[in-house]
Amino acid sequence: MPIPTTTGEATPVDSMRAEKRAVAQNSVFAAAAITALKVLVGISTGSLGILSEAAHSLLDLVAAVITLVSVRVSDKPADADHQYGHGKVENFSAFLETGLLLLTCIWILYEAGKRLFYHHVEIEPSVMAFVVMFSSIAVDWWRSRALKRIAVKYDSQALEADALHFSTDVWSSLVVVIGLTVVALGRKYGITWVQAADPISALFVAAFTLYVSSRLARQTIDALLDAAPAGVRNQIVEEVEGVPGVLEVEGARIRRAGNRFFADLTVGLSRNVTFQRAEQVVLDVTAAVHRVLPDADVIVHSSPRASKGENIFDRVRGVATRYNYNVHDVSVQDLRGRLHVEQHLELDEKLTLKQAHDAVTELEGEIRKEVPEIKTILTHIESEPATIETGEASVRDAALVARLKRIAKEFREVLDMHEIELKMVRGRLYVSCHCTMADDLPLTRVHDISTELEIRFKQEAPELFKVLIHTEPETDDRR
Repeated sequence: MPIPTTTGEATPVDSMRAEKRAVAQNSVFAAAAITALKVLVGISTGSLGILSEAAHSLLDLVAAVITLVSVRVSDKPADADHQYGHGKVENFSAFLETGLLLLTCIWILYEAGKRLFYHHVEIEPSVMAFVVMFSSIAVDWWRSRALKRIAVKYDSQALEADALHFSTDVWSSLVVVIGLTVVALGRKYGITWVQAADPISALFVAAFTLYVSSRLARQTIDALLDAAPAGVRNQIVEEVEGVPGVLEVEGARIRRAGNRFFADLTVGLSRNVTFQRAEQVVLDVTAAVHRVLPDADVIVHSSPRASKGENIFDRVRGVATRYNYNVHDVSVQDLRGRLHVEQHLELDEKLTLKQAHDAVTELEGEIRKEVPEIKTILTHIESEPATIETGEASVRDAALVARLKRIAKEFREVLDMHEIELKMVRGRLYVSCHCTMADDLPLTRVHDISTELEIRFKQEAPELFKVLIHTEPETDDRR
């Protein structure tokens, strides 16, 4: 939600609240005026059609007040006690309107049946009755358009329910006008049975009201029961499944509170992805959901899963990753049908040998359990550096550098060796260098050459404790 400015300027949130409240207040004032006029004219004419419309308008007044209150409350931000906000107040107000509509329908049906079959009432279709009804139609048309515009603009279910109310009021009022017109014509031409047109028109009003009630009931009950909007879940799942790195969508739940959507998703990711990569995938999933529901509050839970294309190396690394271990230089040999694995495992340098060995034993057991085709495992334990080593930045030894260059020339794939650096760290000699090789040389061959070159360097110069060789392609122009 945008942070309010300190310059006194209205933020988009402030503008939204002001517009919603203004249109809701105007609706209350208009409903009060129309209801009062209908009650006066209905009593003076004795028209059940007008009285039913007055009752309907009274309901609209109550609904408009409820809508105004709900709009004020629902726009409050989330707090410690209402962590999903107050948007459900709009849905609840629409639910109350549905109940009021139902009660109105029951009363109209009762009165219409009584006047049709038991107690006939003389109707006086005066000019004032027609003036009030046509005024009501004009006001309801204006209110429904204003409410609908703001409801669509800010996706407000409460304002949409009010707009739906008043749009149907236009049609029900027209039905009442037709009933009064028929009664007036019947009186002019001496047709007495047309007096039934007024209660019949009231029945049409009840039918309209029931239709509105059924629509509101379905919408509000769905909202209160957290029903997902039709088709939205499938759209979200389709979008998320297209996100690179997502293996599957294991669960997707969407709920609505007022004009705000909340989406909770569980996605399966490869168990070998890093924590940083998983976070990026989660951000991409959130963006995919926002393409369907732009302002949704999205929570994504990622679960590690074995991908279908995993090879034996991935499975070994997957077990190590589960225990938060870093393995490298994994090699697998097929020794007469028996698979043998060799790997390097980095462990905290502060561990004792016994502690490290126990950790390795546990890891190897889990690997055999997950990859039963492996018969033997040999693990080389390395200490995972946790301290910064101090040493001499540069050591000059021209003779040693010349000997190393001579050895590099023995390898025809090494086109050039440069940037040779000697360092003394903790009394031990370190050497690093850059070796240029052909662009299209396979990486496996590059690794083999680097390993052989490292062995030859140490054979020629046993005083070397560590050798680091950086390989680069021939077209690299950074030199």
